[in-house]
Amino acid sequence: MAFQLQRATESGKKVIPKNCLDNPSTVKLGSDQVLSIKNGNTESLGIENPQSVSKSSPEVGISSEVLLNYSRSFVDLPPALISEILNYLDPKGLGIVSCVNTSLYSLASEHHVWKDFYYERWGHPITSVDVRPGYPDEQSWKKRFEEREFHSKTFMGRYSMDTLYGHKEAVRTVFVLVSKKLVFTSGYDQVVRMWDMEEGLSIASSRPLGCTIRAVAADTKLLVAGGTDGFIHGWNVEDGNPHLFDLRAPNNQNTEFRVWEHQGPITCLALDICKMYSGSWDMTIRIWDRSSLKCLKVLVHNDWVWNLVPHDTTIGSTAGSGVYIWDTDSGCLLARISSAHAGNTYSLARSHTGKLLFTGGEDGSIHMFEVTGNTKCSIRRIATWIPHTGSVYSLAFEFPWLVSASSDGRISLIDVRKLLLKASRTEKAFKGNYLDQKNVEPPQRMLHGFGSNLFSVGIGLDRIVCGGEDGVVRIWNFSQALEIEQRIQSMKGSRLENRMRRMKLKIEMSGKGSQGEQCSVAAKKNQTSSDKKGWHSKRRQHIY
Repeated sequence: MAFQLQRATESGKKVIPKNCLDNPSTVKLGSDQVLSIKNGNTESLGIENPQSVSKSSPEVGISSEVLLNYSRSFVDLPPALISEILNYLDPKGLGIVSCVNTSLYSLASEHHVWKDFYYERWGHPITSVDVRPGYPDEQSWKKRFEEREFHSKTFMGRYSMDTLYGHKEAVRTVFVLVSKKLVFTSGYDQVVRMWDMEEGLSIASSRPLGCTIRAVAADTKLLVAGGTDGFIHGWNVEDGNPHLFDLRAPNNQNTEFRVWEHQGPITCLALDICKMYSGSWDMTIRIWDRSSLKCLKVLVHNDWVWNLVPHDTTIGSTAGSGVYIWDTDSGCLLARISSAHAGNTYSLARSHTGKLLFTGGEDGSIHMFEVTGNTKCSIRRIATWIPHTGSVYSLAFEFPWLVSASSDGRISLIDVRKLLLKASRTEKAFKGNYLDQKNVEPPQRMLHGFGSNLFSVGIGLDRIVCGGEDGVVRIWNFSQALEIEQRIQSMKGSRLENRMRRMKLKIEMSGKGSQGEQCSVAAKKNQTSSDKKGWHSKRRQHIY
């Protein structure tokens, strides 16, 4: 790519644009140096003080001072302009550009867009970014992005599994608090339990709350649980507690609370910075103020609410077989799919940007939708999977992995990156539950062999947590997957190197053996010829 930026200041041969050859004209020269164009080539004429060159002349003289330098490259652009151009590249393209030369490496590595890439995929980082002295903040964002991308490969590697016992009945809900490496579970035994995700140990458990707990949600300030009696029970963070919440303490009004508004069992809960969200079989979603615990808005559906996921000023929900997008400020319905699945739409997940929406249903299928627009919201289906033979009760998404748990006792792992790259723009908005088998995508991996209903699943950086009908909490640990894979690849490399060394040695030995055989054959030939010569000589002596 050449850019016409500056006038030439060098003397000698110059690059002449093609239009100068196509449209030659008389040129007034004010320099003692003239260039001649012959058959597309340039050379010096050596004419001093020329006045003009005729249009019909086969030689066109052009002064080097008026020529534009057409050999300028992309890196000659101002850094600010290059940075603006790099804004239009994806992470892969930006990485390729950084490999061209040192100047582009510096510009691409220090580009602020790496922070946008990170937030788009994984949201706010779990821990603060470490900025080393002498390195800009964007450099650490690039490094952090590369580390997360590298760790995204772990779920295709080997794993170990921890089995956690403690619940006496089925586990209905699992919540993973990744930032503190904690897992919260509850179910039919009415007890909320807190686990150490890395160690696989029980930390604390609450007293029985009086009914089945079908939903749990938490952040670093608040833990809430929803019961089938229609209440929300919560624990505020306790200062100085390394595990945030004291579940073992008796009812304390300073750290615990309970609110009643729903008229039916609570099936789903979610938290954001200022609000709390709850969905129920009373066909409503209630939006609460976290500080005052007052209900701000009620979103009414026409069927039982199964799940909800808030994002910014919108909230996605499932009720019956339908999927809904609501505006949380006005309470208006922005978009709706009346029959996303054949049967109930049990599970729901959403990306950090809110553009991708995932649904799982009673028919065992999983849909991925693209959500566009704010005030005029539209939903377009991108892909479909049918990894299960039973109902999909739970979904969890952490870019690029979508994890599902089903009543068939299996867990599916789906990588959405390739689908996002090849998503067709010609597919129309989704209007029904018809599935074209040609457009169904296969999952990347299946975890199975449990033989019981799996009700809830959660995902962390390198772990998957699941609870089911047997009352057991399972943690699949992939933290050693990359190390094991690297060790395996190293062993394969060493074995290949040894094999090549043995083959080379064998070839050398065979070469030496063939040379020895040749020498022995030659020696035998020489001996035979010498014997023949001796016999002839004796014969000659006898004749003479």
